[in-house]
Amino acid sequence: MFRRPRPAPIALALCLLGAPAVGAAAEAGTRTTVKREDARLATLGAMKAELQRSMKKLKLEGHEAPYFISYQLKDTLSHGVVYRYGALFDDRSVREAKLAVDVRVGSYDLDSSEGDEQMPFFLGGDGQGPTYLAQTDAPQEIAPEALHNALWLLTDEKYKAALSNFLKRKAAGVYAAESEDEEGKVSFSREKPVRHVQDPVPFPFAKDRWKEHAQKLSALFRDYPEILDSEVRVTADKVTRLQTNSEGSELATEETLYALHVQAVTRATDGQLLDNSRDFYAATEDELPGFEEMRTETAKMIAELLALRTAPVIDPYTGPAILAPEATGVMFHETVGHRLEGERQDDDNEGRTFKGQVGNRVLPAFISVIDDPTQRVFEKRTLNGFYRYDDEAVPGQKTVLVENGVLRNYLLSRKPVKGFTHSNGHGRAQSNRKPMARMANLFVQSTKQVPYPELRKMLIAEAKQAGKPYALIIRDITGGDTNTSTYGYQAFRGAPRMVYRVDVNTGREELVRGVEIVGTPLTSINKIVATSDEFGVFNGFCGAESGYVPVSTVAPAALITELELQRTVKANERSPVLPGPWAKRKATKK
Repeated sequence: MFRRPRPAPIALALCLLGAPAVGAAAEAGTRTTVKREDARLATLGAMKAELQRSMKKLKLEGHEAPYFISYQLKDTLSHGVVYRYGALFDDRSVREAKLAVDVRVGSYDLDSSEGDEQMPFFLGGDGQGPTYLAQTDAPQEIAPEALHNALWLLTDEKYKAALSNFLKRKAAGVYAAESEDEEGKVSFSREKPVRHVQDPVPFPFAKDRWKEHAQKLSALFRDYPEILDSEVRVTADKVTRLQTNSEGSELATEETLYALHVQAVTRATDGQLLDNSRDFYAATEDELPGFEEMRTETAKMIAELLALRTAPVIDPYTGPAILAPEATGVMFHETVGHRLEGERQDDDNEGRTFKGQVGNRVLPAFISVIDDPTQRVFEKRTLNGFYRYDDEAVPGQKTVLVENGVLRNYLLSRKPVKGFTHSNGHGRAQSNRKPMARMANLFVQSTKQVPYPELRKMLIAEAKQAGKPYALIIRDITGGDTNTSTYGYQAFRGAPRMVYRVDVNTGREELVRGVEIVGTPLTSINKIVATSDEFGVFNGFCGAESGYVPVSTVAPAALITELELQRTVKANERSPVLPGPWAKRKATKK
């Protein structure tokens, strides 16, 4: 699922990036004054000491010891302000430090990881599960004994669960014959240890300045009583990630993400709820737009929203359409990207659209798809999906997924896929959740490019040939979602916001509303016949089993010969009974 952020209060659950380092003395039992720049190394020292103790001594009598242990600490600091109607509604700074512990029993070839999601999360007492679950919080001060204790409890819990799962997996093998899919399959990839200590990253946040900007922007909406609600949200997040494992990896990385969101909602005359937004992301505070640019974009956003209120509702449509770069990126994210995530290839509950298709043509021959977490910027736009190392201590790697229409690779974590024995650095997770293969920066490339005016001419020609009175141009999209499981149809859905109907005789464009994109992945994507020669960026967050992670798409506009749009769920709810408080102000101005 790929989304732009929705209006919401600033809360820690929304802070996917951010945080200063937690400090800890390297030697247990002491409280040491540590310089701020050295706190990360001291914390890593404490984590490493507890890990070595566990690897050396942790073993239940008569059973296997762990063969692999990983510790990760994510310390997150978030600042933010929210303004509505010209007034401050939220102003806070929040911080949390979370631990993720991975303990594996067995070997790289066969270990306890299969079925570990079945670990009981209820408090038992009958010998079938734990009676107490350890906290995943880490200390937010230099407190080595507390850090050791937190890791000790989590490691013990994870070891017992891993050992239980491993024994169940071995027992299952007594009766189950090895399938063809299981031949040569291993549980965990062998990767070279990495050691990287990144320099501290500055994290300024001029709160007073952003409060002033947000107040002025949010006050603009008071001139438009037709708009029911609005919000201006400015956030700054920093995450310091410390990680070590029994293979010898040691990481200290820092990433920052600044964001400005302007959002508003209204109702059409028939009761349909409509929304619009402008979203800006940046790696540094200085990269965010200035006030005049924000005011201009907010004015455009308001004009679009007011136009949508009176735009006609379009009937369900199947026919030619142009997807703007952002919409093309979302479509590839949903139809292709999620289905190339490694874990989905061997899961019986998944549709496995591309399983066994490596070397086969799966897309038009002029299309290539690449995922590259190492690219921070595209044409001066910050890319949300940038990172140096994934959440399994593997360097992020540029990965060619589809080359000239031919499937070449999958997105891979350390859970191998048949034919691919190593991770390509795409094991990702929100906070301390279990990593899995996820997208980062998805690039859609094309060798069949034409200038946009030519693409528009091709659109009208396609519509005429199909006997359609009009074609569609989708210029903006809020996001999308997809079903990859075997339960239900293999389908995807997109939520277009600015849809234009193009008359094939006059070329006139008319704004319409009330539809959403639907379709089956391979059928829809293979109906692309050409693309523009200009590319656009869509920044957002993707939600899946391992949580929400920041992602980006970079794609051209695409001409698709047959796109299906269905009516959105009918909503004829009345607008508020009384006019808004700002209506009188508008009447007075007139």
